[in-house]
Amino acid sequence: MLQLAAAMTSIVLVHGGFVDGSGWEDVYKLLKKDGYNVSIVQNPTTSLADDVAATKRVLDTLSAPVILVGHSYGGAVITEAGTDPKVAGLVYIAAFAPDKGESVGALIKDPVPGAPVPPIQPAGQGFLILDKAKFHDSFAADVPRGKAEFMANSQVPWGEAALGETITDPAWRSKPSWYLVATADHMIPQQAMSKRAGATVVEVEGSHAVFMSKPKAVAALIAKAANGVR
Repeated sequence: MLQLAAAMTSIVLVHGGFVDGSGWEDVYKLLKKDGYNVSIVQNPTTSLADDVAATKRVLDTLSAPVILVGHSYGGAVITEAGTDPKVAGLVYIAAFAPDKGESVGALIKDPVPGAPVPPIQPAGQGFLILDKAKFHDSFAADVPRGKAEFMANSQVPWGEAALGETITDPAWRSKPSWYLVATADHMIPQQAMSKRAGATVVEVEGSHAVFMSKPKAVAALIAKAANGVR
């Protein structure tokens, strides 16, 4: 019965900046094992509008109900794309959850004292990357160093436009949401955003790359969301 119910629910995984959809592989395998229909969006990360369009192209191929999952900047993408009527719930994994009129850039512009500051630097031609020397400690501290080094050197440059575009209609204001707070994240503050969204919050000891380092915890929260919207 659980497998049958899971098969009726689609999960869409949306990655954030500097990485691609392959980082979801372990979460994908766990969800597929439990019978879920799982799709992974490959964002161009050129602009918020482009990434929302890429997500909606995937949603167009699916039937309701859909659980939309975003990591990091992918949280902004699902916040904007999640108003699609097929989307039944949102899951934020160490992610941005902007409100109407907010941008990712605004949320990280003036961090409070002690808040994490991502080591973003220009990559040229209107794109950004993370400082490779600081990538492991800031983004993926609990990922094996060799893997983190590969991630640092295979970064997908993030378009500056994506940071400046604002949310028009935040889906978390009309859809139920769940939020995994990574307690050892050195990239973005999460407590205030998760509280503001009224999300069901789960705390996990993990880095910003918690979707890779703690896939079981991430998959478990996604499954909880899927059960919660039935």
